[in-house]
Amino acid sequence: MGFRFTLGLATVLSGLGMSAPAARAEGTVVVYCGVNEAWCRAAAKGFEEKTGIHVDMTRQSAGEIYARLRAEKDNPRGDIWFGGTGDPHLQAADDKVTEPYQSPALGQLRDWAQNQATRSGNRTVGLYLGALGFGYNAKELAEHKITAPACWADLLKPAFKGEVQMADPNASGTAWTMLATIVQLMGEDKAFAYLQALNKNIDQYPSAGAAPAMAVGRGETIVGVTFQHDLIDVAKTYKEVRVVSPCEGTGYEIGSMSVIAGTRHPVEARKFYDWALTPEAQAIAGKNGSFQIPSNVGTPVPPEAPDISKVKLINYDFAKYGSSAERKRLLTRWSTDVKNAR
Repeated sequence: MGFRFTLGLATVLSGLGMSAPAARAEGTVVVYCGVNEAWCRAAAKGFEEKTGIHVDMTRQSAGEIYARLRAEKDNPRGDIWFGGTGDPHLQAADDKVTEPYQSPALGQLRDWAQNQATRSGNRTVGLYLGALGFGYNAKELAEHKITAPACWADLLKPAFKGEVQMADPNASGTAWTMLATIVQLMGEDKAFAYLQALNKNIDQYPSAGAAPAMAVGRGETIVGVTFQHDLIDVAKTYKEVRVVSPCEGTGYEIGSMSVIAGTRHPVEARKFYDWALTPEAQAIAGKNGSFQIPSNVGTPVPPEAPDISKVKLINYDFAKYGSSAERKRLLTRWSTDVKNAR
């Protein structure tokens, strides 16, 4: 489930006996946030302090936000979808539940971020890039006397029965990226044979894409499939966590941002959108445990971020796997042939 929080700077300051900033402005922006909670909160606070515009923010996974936009299509309640894997953003663009907007900052972004805008007809834009992978708990691995996994194929070993966790791709953009990655690596039929075999080793499919990283850190499962930056964040607390870039190659996300179609606060929405693409705003991510590659060329890459030059990335087909029809088809097959076939 998602959670909801509201940050009202004026309210906080008045409670402390302080006056609001001189730059206090009228207006509110409703943001559906798909990044981690700490980044969501810090972004809301940063934008309020910068502009004086009140932020009403809800945090959910990318798949949950996409489903919410479709459900609210005839009565939109949000203004901005901030973060989360790019494929659901592209699918939302395909459904026209987001609307075109071209920020003046677009030319400052890396090619892959601009390409995301181009392929969506400017209905979304790249915020960050993150590589998919998996992690394992070295202490648990040693206690179970299992060889460290290095490849996707290793996760099928009987020794990992009940010891692998990945999210449900119906709810999680991270897990959708994993599903689409395996299909592109192996071909669809071989990919589903792999996923059916992997299902025998899965302990559970949570809704949040970052949940497997925490489960690995706490020793609740030995292996977790998720984005490498989420594992790196968890490893700062749990030193037993190791991060793996699968030997066969792996997919990646272009975390994105979109203006929700029918926004009730169009001026505030575009102000948030433009601000979120600045180096000042993007630097908030690394300060709050999110170690992706930022899209603005002027934003320093967090030193903890994976070295993408050392990761074997596949030629991910964002156009195909950002399609609503392809998403529906593959998720239906996954639910029938994998999850519900347990």
